[in-house]
Amino acid sequence: MIATPDRTPLSREFFDRPVLDVAPDLLGRILVRSTPDGPIALRITEVEAYDGADDPGSHAYRGRTARNGVMFGPPGHVYVYFTYGMWFCMNLVCGPEGKASAVLLRAGEIIEGAELARTRRLSARNDKELAKGPARLATALNVDRSLDGTDACTSEDTPLRILTGAPNPSDQVLNGPRTGVGGDGAVHPWRFWVANDPTVSPYRAHVPRRRRS
Repeated sequence: MIATPDRTPLSREFFDRPVLDVAPDLLGRILVRSTPDGPIALRITEVEAYDGADDPGSHAYRGRTARNGVMFGPPGHVYVYFTYGMWFCMNLVCGPEGKASAVLLRAGEIIEGAELARTRRLSARNDKELAKGPARLATALNVDRSLDGTDACTSEDTPLRILTGAPNPSDQVLNGPRTGVGGDGAVHPWRFWVANDPTVSPYRAHVPRRRRS
C-alpha cells in the first residue's frame, strides 16, 4: 500500500548527505514546477548518482567550471545542463558544500498538471511517457538553464520545489549501471529506480561516438 504523499518541503539536511544515500531516497519524492499557467507535479521514479571528483562520469570530475559551479553547493539546489546541443537535464545537488555531487532526475510520473506537460511533450504516446528519460522530464516541466541554481528546499513560491512525498520501501528499489556512461565511470551501479514502474526509462549502454574524418 502506498502512503499518502507528504506535501512538506524536504529539508536542506536531507541533501547534505553522501550522494549514494540521497539518490535512492529521492524515489517517491515529489518535484513541483510552478509556471504562469499552473503547477506541474512529478513523482520521482528513476535517478542516477554522480560523485564529483571521485567519479569519472561526473561533470565535476576535473574540477569547477562555469558550467558545473552549482554542483559545488549549497545542497538542495538545482543543477541544469545542456547536452547534445538540444536537450536540458536537471539534477539535485547534495553532499557538503564545496564537494561537488548531484543526482540526475531520470524519470517520473506526472501526478498533477498533465495537461500542461502534454503541451510540452507532443510526441508522448501516453502520459507514462511524458517524463520517461531525463531530457523528456526536463522538457515536460519546462526546465532550462534559467533555472540553474534554483533553491528547491523552500516552502516559498519558487519555480521548483522538492516535497517529502511518499518514499519507496527499499525492497521496491533496484539499482544497476548508469545509462550511457562510458569509460571508468561505467562500472558504477549508481542508477536507482522503482521496480516495475512503467515510467522508468529503458537502460542503454554507452555507445562511443565516431569522430568525423
